[in-house]
Amino acid sequence: MQFIYSGITSGSIFALVALGFNIIYNTTGIINFAQGE
Repeated sequence: MQFIYSGITSGSIFALVALGFNIIYNTTGIINFAQGE
């Protein structure tokens, strides 16, 4: 059960990061790798 919870947590974090990159790329047209720094 812990593996399932860990996988869901990791997956949601990756999804949020990907969503952030997608929104930034769509609005500015460039990829910003300094996000969250």
